[in-house]
Amino acid sequence: MKQLIVFLIAFSLLNFSCNSQSETNQINKAVEIIVNPELTFQTIHNFGASDAWSCQFVGNWPDAQKNEVADLLFSLEENEDGSPRGIGLSCWRFNIGAGSADMEDKTGIDDPWRRAECFLQPDGTYNWQKQRGQRWFLQAAKKRGVETFIGFVNSPPVLLTKNGKAFSSGGNSMNLTQENLPKFSRFLIEVTKNIQKNESVLFDYISPVNEPQWDWKGGQEGSPWRNNEIAQLCRILGPDLKNAGLATQIEIPEAGQLNHFYEKANDTQRGFQVKEFFSPAAENYVGDVPNLAHKIAGHSYFTTTNDKVLKEVRTKVKNEIDNVDPTLEFWMSEFCILGDNDGFKGNGRDLGMETALFVANVIHADLTVANASAWHWWLAVSPYDFKDGLVYIDKSETGGSVYDSKLLWGLGNFSRFIRPGAKRIFAECDEENNIKTAAFKNKNGEVILVIINPGETQKEIQLHGNEIQKNPVKIYETSATKSLDLVTSIAAGKNFTVPEHSISTLVIAR
Repeated sequence: MKQLIVFLIAFSLLNFSCNSQSETNQINKAVEIIVNPELTFQTIHNFGASDAWSCQFVGNWPDAQKNEVADLLFSLEENEDGSPRGIGLSCWRFNIGAGSADMEDKTGIDDPWRRAECFLQPDGTYNWQKQRGQRWFLQAAKKRGVETFIGFVNSPPVLLTKNGKAFSSGGNSMNLTQENLPKFSRFLIEVTKNIQKNESVLFDYISPVNEPQWDWKGGQEGSPWRNNEIAQLCRILGPDLKNAGLATQIEIPEAGQLNHFYEKANDTQRGFQVKEFFSPAAENYVGDVPNLAHKIAGHSYFTTTNDKVLKEVRTKVKNEIDNVDPTLEFWMSEFCILGDNDGFKGNGRDLGMETALFVANVIHADLTVANASAWHWWLAVSPYDFKDGLVYIDKSETGGSVYDSKLLWGLGNFSRFIRPGAKRIFAECDEENNIKTAAFKNKNGEVILVIINPGETQKEIQLHGNEIQKNPVKIYETSATKSLDLVTSIAAGKNFTVPEHSISTLVIAR
């Protein structure tokens, strides 16, 4: 019996040792990533953010402070120590205000930082000195090399709305009378022409409606729109742009939630928007309207609960586009943290890695599952205690401190290196390793590989792919201790490590 007990103990220890060795080998086993630059997908046009609403004030701050903000957002230069000066956004969204800021106490919007000025004045003339702070940022973006500009509208001017407000009195219909549709179109033409004349910036796109599915009863500028109303506006605005000799294209519909692309969602008259606008058989088809961009824009809000939801929704978006018109592009044109994402909420400012990793995962899904050709954050600059900003500031109209965030630099892992005209290329790894990866090839031949490691342990990475293994690699890291820093350069074909809770970008020379 004693010999049997000794044998069993020895066998158990041997078995434990084998299991432990197996687990150790599994932990230490390199994660294999296969990259094939010859297998390409969508063209990436840009990464961007909007100037709403803080830039109206920050653009009037002291030069040193506002230039610090602009550098963080737009610069591709490096500081003296070699660290990046900014994240190199390649698209800037300019909020064409409705005039709630001009109404003083009659505005109905309590927070002055959610109001906006308007170029159109009560006597029907235009004041091109309005929106001064935003115009400064327009120039700052241009100066630092931003290539794409979008003029977007939350609400038509208060002088044209049904209720004389920059928000709706309720219902699912536009806060604009039928007879004012042509006037709204002319307003957008005048703004586009004069921004070009006065600022030497031509809007590449005009986005005339925003999140038309919501009723917009207050809190900020906004208006609901039915699909047929959007179509009516496009059929007026498109010819107006063409007749004005403007190359500016119309961007629609800025859906408030991606499922409005392919289903009824909360309102039949505001759903099924891929078919409604881009199927020739649909009553609201606008694919043949002059100057209408051949893309559909939507927001990733409320579809980010977990990986299962991320994949399901974005797969349906891609399938719907493929069924209606496979040449139609999808632009993810607005996102920040809203709602409850399996316990992760928008409330509370976070300058650390938790938000950065969450958003990187959303970007990954939008780019690799839904085939997004552009990706835009909501507030470039935020004064709020909320997960809605890239750069945070003190809520002051005259000046204050500037705070960067890991989210800013995490977006920079994409925006600084994946340049306009890049092609997404094939990249694959075993997601059981809790690693996400996406690869791109810039027009200059550089291969860009973004690796997201949200896990608790560092991971050794082994790259596969003939072209990839022949070229040296630079690795840039965003983590608890790094902010898009160049951490190492490695020789061709060598393995490398990505730390826990990190976003890494590999720049592989051609």
